[in-house]
Amino acid sequence: METVAGIISTIDGLLWGPWLLVLLFGTHVFLTFRLGFIQRKIGLGIKLSVTKDKDGSGDISQFGALTTALASTIGTGNIIGVGTAIALGGPGAVLWMWLTGIFGISTKYAESLIAVKYRVKDEKGAMLGGAMYALERGLKMKWLGVLFAVFAAFAAFGIGDGVQSNAVAGLMEGDFGIPPWVTGIVLTILVGLVLIGGLKWITKVCEIIVPFMAIIYVIGCVVLLILNRAFIGQAIVLIVSSAFTPRALGGGFIAASIMSAARYGIARGLFSNESGMGSAPIVASAARTKNPVRQALVSSTGTFWDTVVICLLTGLVVVSSVIAHADIEATQNGGILVRESFAKIPGGQYILIFGLFFFAFSTILGWAYYGEQGAEYLFGVKSNIPYRVIYTIICFLGTAIPLTMVWDLADALNGLMIIPNLIAILLLSPVIVSETKKYLNNLDAVDNDPIPLRTDL
Repeated sequence: METVAGIISTIDGLLWGPWLLVLLFGTHVFLTFRLGFIQRKIGLGIKLSVTKDKDGSGDISQFGALTTALASTIGTGNIIGVGTAIALGGPGAVLWMWLTGIFGISTKYAESLIAVKYRVKDEKGAMLGGAMYALERGLKMKWLGVLFAVFAAFAAFGIGDGVQSNAVAGLMEGDFGIPPWVTGIVLTILVGLVLIGGLKWITKVCEIIVPFMAIIYVIGCVVLLILNRAFIGQAIVLIVSSAFTPRALGGGFIAASIMSAARYGIARGLFSNESGMGSAPIVASAARTKNPVRQALVSSTGTFWDTVVICLLTGLVVVSSVIAHADIEATQNGGILVRESFAKIPGGQYILIFGLFFFAFSTILGWAYYGEQGAEYLFGVKSNIPYRVIYTIICFLGTAIPLTMVWDLADALNGLMIIPNLIAILLLSPVIVSETKKYLNNLDAVDNDPIPLRTDL
């Protein structure tokens, strides 16, 4: 196990070097300017997300697609991921994470647009889309689409499955003494029951629990910040200054360089909102929508809610709590740092437990569909049931894997997904700009391009 963990850590370090950070963040910035600051349309995207599009083509509603995408993105990355970024990159990682969210809105918009534009139907009439189809149909690079599908199918086991169940099991054992295997059994049964029904069941469950869990968690964090209000100003100053100035920090913070702050902030920001990874566009492709721009605007709001709002609130709670309580010990374990930070505030422990359990459960469901679609691209619909079975089993096994190894594996697989997805986005950027100009001022216009039937299986 130690040898495997060492290999994964080495690969993770190579992938997440300065080159990938520059490529990812640079793409965010490039698309922001290329699309004329599409972030300014975030209000319109929020309005469209709760507006029914009855005349569009697709399998699920735009709101269902958004909540399913949010289910996968609003997960342990918003809690444990933020804590891990702070533990390893210092308070400055929070700012880098937040900036990743702000600029990442444009990338989420772009990748969702091409996912819808190049989607196809399978033999059962279900919509299929994502970076693999954009690479195949838009750029005639099917070999790269195959690689993305492979990475997605395996990444789901890490970022969407093992990481989530591991985080919940760790919290339950630490706070209530519940053995990880017990938590694993409960999660596995719940997940298995939902996955039986495929995308329709996943969407129905996500439409119910995602708005509920997000609202409760946000309200809880706001209450905690009110209780910590005397230290919020110091927290904000520390977060901003630490992002650009290397310094030795005391208390619950470990000394970190600017590179570490940027590395872990951007990496955990990506883990949280998945902008540039190409995951959320897979479910966006199944949405009922008149044209690609309409759904792209809806999808872009996911990054706003996930990182710009929820991750920022978690980061402020953790940093302000550490400043307020000098007895919180320096640690590189993000889970412990978050747990200790929330526990110092009255009621914080229960907000953390509620958020982590529901965030993790919904993420497991959302990523099950992403991974399944990667497998279906490779092997056809016959792979759906076997993939769901394997995914459910890994949900249980994830509770027993060491946390550091799980996060390193998730980071590595995330990085591998990013590369072909960004190639698709950057090379198809002229198409993205053209479609945006074509539909942005007339969102009710119907895209009359026929959606082809997949015939290669």
